[in-house]
Amino acid sequence: MSSPVVSRVSVSGCSSTWVLIGSSSPSLIGTANYASRRDVRGCPSMSVVQLHPEVEQAVADHRPVVALESTILAHGLPRGDNRTAADRFEAAVRRGGAVPATIAVLDGAVRVGLTPDQLDRLCAGDDVAKLSVRDLAPALALGRDGATTVASTAALAHRAGIAVFATGGLGGVHRGAAETFDVSADLPVLGSTPIVVVCAGVKSILDVGATLEYLETLSVAVLGYRTDAFPGFYLADSGFPAPWRVDIPEQVASVLTHRRGLGGPGAGVLVANPVPPESELDRGLHDRTLASGLELVEREHVTGKDVTPRLLAHFHEVTAGASLAVNVDLVLSNALLAGQIAAALAEQR
Repeated sequence: MSSPVVSRVSVSGCSSTWVLIGSSSPSLIGTANYASRRDVRGCPSMSVVQLHPEVEQAVADHRPVVALESTILAHGLPRGDNRTAADRFEAAVRRGGAVPATIAVLDGAVRVGLTPDQLDRLCAGDDVAKLSVRDLAPALALGRDGATTVASTAALAHRAGIAVFATGGLGGVHRGAAETFDVSADLPVLGSTPIVVVCAGVKSILDVGATLEYLETLSVAVLGYRTDAFPGFYLADSGFPAPWRVDIPEQVASVLTHRRGLGGPGAGVLVANPVPPESELDRGLHDRTLASGLELVEREHVTGKDVTPRLLAHFHEVTAGASLAVNVDLVLSNALLAGQIAAALAEQR
């Protein structure tokens, strides 16, 4: 690791001295493994990124760490169920051999790794914003609490020195995007962030084929885990093939290692892990629910970032909660695999 570089950062007349570990380029949220504030004079919001002590120590020791998003907790699961799920997701990462780092914005600071009290607050909050990358700066400046999406979690995890991230399903190109230009920020962020994202493929409510084409354009490596078919979130097979297949965590770790060694575009690696067979939603029920959901959002004039949560809520209503159980099961599976990949990556260092 290179010697620490001390940088002076000034914002709106406030001045803070930061130590940026392993980087010569100061950045507000850091391009290094982590940043720690030395002193702040009248500018409490300058401590932008705060790592949980366990996460900070693991990153410093090059031990395996897995990032987890928080949007599923604040916006994707019912209250009560979400808090239980948060503990289960983190426990799955630990079973895989890694330290979990759930990421969120609380009190005007990015939190990488949450305490039990912070998880309680996130899961019970009535005014927790949904934060993609573009929303981070306003939320931090205004002192808002927020849950991070796939895009913002991937970006912040990379800034914190975390190489592996587990989520449920990737965002992508929405149906009708040729007219609406509705494409998730998950894709360009993954196209510029050298991180492994473990997911159950692209959410089946999206245009899966167009999303795969866009991932190719962005030079994102797409790996099917123990499958030749690209998964479709609730379904193990979206109807599209996976470009590459891997069968053990060590192969995924090797792909990222070689990706880094080649240099060039800093695109990520997408690991598409199918939903466990016993948890997969019935295909007929899925297709009927999707068709009625698409009619619903058109009738209600739902657009933009509100489309996905509205469709997922529709799935929950029509399937009498079955889709929610599938969502939790696939995140648990992805968190376990992500922990195993992070452990394999640490062994290859």
